[in-house]
Amino acid sequence: MAAQVVPASPGAGTTWRDAGAVTVEAALGICSVIAVFALILTGIGALIGQLRCTDAAVEAARLVARGDRPRADEAVDRLAPGGASLSVLVEGDQVSTEVSAPLPGEFLPGRWLSARAVAVLEPGVAS
Repeated sequence: MAAQVVPASPGAGTTWRDAGAVTVEAALGICSVIAVFALILTGIGALIGQLRCTDAAVEAARLVARGDRPRADEAVDRLAPGGASLSVLVEGDQVSTEVSAPLPGEFLPGRWLSARAVAVLEPGVAS
């Protein structure tokens, strides 16, 4: 005798335990997309913060080289991210500045943004 093959009806083989599988997969997928989006935003924020630190360090080095230290502090407050600090080192006729700031949003604690710049003192400026 030959066996007869009967096509399965739609939904055959599924049990009540499979009923919420798509909901769980969708929830995990949405959470993954949100986590990746948050990491991308954190990376963009860190990039912008690094560029702001670099701009502030360059401006501070230029101002200190001209002999205008108070305006260098103001420039760092204005250009760098919040909580930034400025350190200045004058060696001979060379000015070195470093601007450090915490990461925006403090999403990754303990990580700092930092930028350095160097300038030559203008003639007539006391070191």
